[in-house]
Amino acid sequence: MRTVGIAGWVVIVAAFLVWQGLALVYTPTWPTMSEMFRTAMRPLLGRSIVFGVWLWIGWHLFVRGWSFFLRS
Repeated sequence: MRTVGIAGWVVIVAAFLVWQGLALVYTPTWPTMSEMFRTAMRPLLGRSIVFGVWLWIGWHLFVRGWSFFLRS
């Protein structure tokens, strides 16, 4: 199961890198990642959603598997 998770994250990161590469090559047509995040984070709701996604990803990547950290 861990291999599937790692493969999934590799695919997601690769997709982001391909998008960024295409955006840098075809500048007027494709928005870069920074342009998309800038547009999404202008309103307060967008910032809240990006912050929530950041928390969710951080929880699932770093904290969820730490059984020694959460023991009482």
